[in-house]
Amino acid sequence: MKILKNKRGIIFGALDENSIAWQTALKAHAAGAKFVLTNTEMALRKGDIFELAKQCDAEVIAADVTDMDDLEDLFKESMKKLGGKLDFILHSVGMSPNVRKKVPYPELNYEYFKKTIDISATSLHKVLATSYKLDPLNEYGSVVAMTYIGSERQFSSYGDMSQAKAMLESIVRSFGYHYGVHKKVRINSISQSPTATSAGKGVGGFDAFFSYADCNSPLGNATAEECAEFCVAMFSDFTKKVTMQNIYHDGGFSTMGISDKLIGNCFNCKGDCMDETFDKINIKAK
Repeated sequence: MKILKNKRGIIFGALDENSIAWQTALKAHAAGAKFVLTNTEMALRKGDIFELAKQCDAEVIAADVTDMDDLEDLFKESMKKLGGKLDFILHSVGMSPNVRKKVPYPELNYEYFKKTIDISATSLHKVLATSYKLDPLNEYGSVVAMTYIGSERQFSSYGDMSQAKAMLESIVRSFGYHYGVHKKVRINSISQSPTATSAGKGVGGFDAFFSYADCNSPLGNATAEECAEFCVAMFSDFTKKVTMQNIYHDGGFSTMGISDKLIGNCFNCKGDCMDETFDKINIKAK
């Protein structure tokens, strides 16, 4: 179904074929959309995005998602190239220097922390603030931001990305109200399963994240391609009254405690590790 026929948009964050933004571009193109792909100058030097652009008959415009001037130019140029106002935006952007450099959470480098927040969270506010000012989105336009359940649960190696994603989801709610009242623009976040993107694989213990979630989800982990299909649904008119929501696209993981599969096949500890712990407690007690 060409559910995005005559729709125009901007997709932030396509880096390689493993990225959610890359897969969303392919799915949006198949659904009939026209769009601009954007990433930083440094990311564009890698060159892969231009191959994606050929496949999708899309334009590529360099922009730093944290730079308001770049964003203003991006919106203006996108409307020129696409021939009119926009209908959707995908914000699939996130990076933590602390996580990349494996800085322990209690020892965060605060300059790195500022960059984490700016790139992974404040950038969404900057995108929305620029859009609010320039009015490039049609009524019931859809903005989707990618997040992860680490925003509300403790994942030991997710570091300061937990704070960044929590802030991102708060911006979705706050700006969702203001933009909804102002221009009927809807803003939502998608909390995706652990996904083997460049950013995802940079988190320590990613394989454990992935395996645990897959074993504990009744439907298994959602892939980048499946997430892209969901993004297309969120861009479409079929979801035009959905806004200010953080929507879990994770095979049911967010609602689970523990599954039979995790007990029977995935988790190897049979309680032996507890015997030593209890012995130590008993010794101290004596």
